[in-house]
Amino acid sequence: MADWNLLVDGVDFGEGPRWHDGRLWYSDFYQASIYAVSEGGERTAMYSGLPDRPSGLGWMPDGTLLVVSMTERKLLRAEGDGLVEHSDLSGLATWHCNDMVVDGAGNAYVGNFGFDLEGKAKPQAASLVLVRPDGSAEIAAEGIKFPNGSVITEDGSTLIVGETMGQGYEAWTIGADATLSDRRRWADTPGMYPDGCVLDADGGIWFSDALGQQVVRVIEGGEITETIATPQPTFACTLGGKDGKTLFALCAPGSHPDEVAGKAEGAIYRVQVGSPKAGRP
Repeated sequence: MADWNLLVDGVDFGEGPRWHDGRLWYSDFYQASIYAVSEGGERTAMYSGLPDRPSGLGWMPDGTLLVVSMTERKLLRAEGDGLVEHSDLSGLATWHCNDMVVDGAGNAYVGNFGFDLEGKAKPQAASLVLVRPDGSAEIAAEGIKFPNGSVITEDGSTLIVGETMGQGYEAWTIGADATLSDRRRWADTPGMYPDGCVLDADGGIWFSDALGQQVVRVIEGGEITETIATPQPTFACTLGGKDGKTLFALCAPGSHPDEVAGKAEGAIYRVQVGSPKAGRP
């Protein structure tokens, strides 16, 4: 196993990791909190006691935080010391909302499960929702097999979305009006289930393999260039640190609330890699 270094423990289920303003931000579903952690491992609760599970995180151009509220199927916006409704997605998302990516203009692309995963319902494809800076929402793309971790390339031209149940990545060209076109297969990852992910400066995507207890780097076309076993199952990862080359893996014993809620048995680990972070988030 790689030389992983523990950043923090005491995590129920961490998601949406983002390197922002010199700290690692992340959501903890079952602690109903959003945390920021320094490189020295000092953890600060930025928002706690939230009424719902927080998931994907992102920032508007003016630095305003956006947060996915999962089961309510809403996008929240930081205002004052709290979070307020930015957009209600309940009429567009067919099940729990999950991860998202926010572009340089403040447009958010939000995924959702598409079906009751925890209740073991039959898998159904889902839509990707575009939320504009004014909070208006529309369907951006349809027929995606569990849209999950997503990235936008450094030049802002391409959105790449992980299909957890589709075992791979789909890509779209982003128009000047933030709409999506020219859907294409970016990579297949057979036998792997992409969850949270991050783009690096050499065009690779690091992703947490939700069923594989490993982080994996894939490039366009599907070549797997690197795999690193993780100390526990991992469900999200990102790059950060001073030089952007620290890979953070958010780990937990499992993903079902019965396995992890209230147990604080998860952790965040880090390891150095060769290429720095690029693009968004």
